[in-house]
Amino acid sequence: MTDRLTEPGRAGVRVLRFLAGGEARLRPAAAPGLWLLERGEKGTMAVDAALLAALEKRGMAARHGQALALTAAGRAALHHGAVERSEPLLAAPREPGRTVIETRDGYDTVTVNWSESPLGLLHRRKGKDGTPFIDAREFRAGERLRADYTRGQMMPRLGVNWDAAGSAGRRRGEGGGIADLTDAALAARRRVEAAIEAVGPELAGVLIDICCFLKGVEQVESERGWPARSAKVVLKSALGALARHYDPGRGGKDGRSARPAILHWGAEDYRPSIRQS
Repeated sequence: MTDRLTEPGRAGVRVLRFLAGGEARLRPAAAPGLWLLERGEKGTMAVDAALLAALEKRGMAARHGQALALTAAGRAALHHGAVERSEPLLAAPREPGRTVIETRDGYDTVTVNWSESPLGLLHRRKGKDGTPFIDAREFRAGERLRADYTRGQMMPRLGVNWDAAGSAGRRRGEGGGIADLTDAALAARRRVEAAIEAVGPELAGVLIDICCFLKGVEQVESERGWPARSAKVVLKSALGALARHYDPGRGGKDGRSARPAILHWGAEDYRPSIRQS
């Protein structure tokens, strides 16, 4: 996952913890300004180049050719939690912008941070012909899936579930599971299940990884053993299928749906007449 977080001190901690298990192979990522740290079966991490430079400047990490290793100062800082204090290693980058989203009352323009999700970066990036790689209709479909995934409380827990720990005295069927979900969360889960079923199992995994778990395309390619830049092609196809599920109309030039023109109005029992020549 790309380390562009609100608290960059925590991003530095993750890099140091990644290096604590051994040195990592260092190579540039496909996206500008990013480096990949590879540790074989231990995984791969995409890190901002400025964050790596800050760690090296403070003596917490050192390069040895094409490898990056944790130094004694970095191990001590990790042990004492020095990098988690208020002093940041790097100013958190923000790329504010405006986009149009679909609500119950129609379309609304909102402010977003493009660096928050890989989908936003791909939507903002334009090709040689000047058009974005992911159009507005596909981008809205991916963001809608992420919103339903979040509302449905489908993200895995990263810590202890204290609610479940405090309910040890409950009898079976008294809550603590799906019965505790609100109607809104259950409805969001049903929408996610319908979207995944419409897209198909071949494309659903990439949508969940990039749109919901906010994994970068390089990380998806590394985890699945795909060739470089192949995840973008699969993601493009998956978002197209997802957009057709959410909005079956034809996509317009502005990314909004253009409903098919009505060819004929007729009563319920209307039947067309066939003229014979």
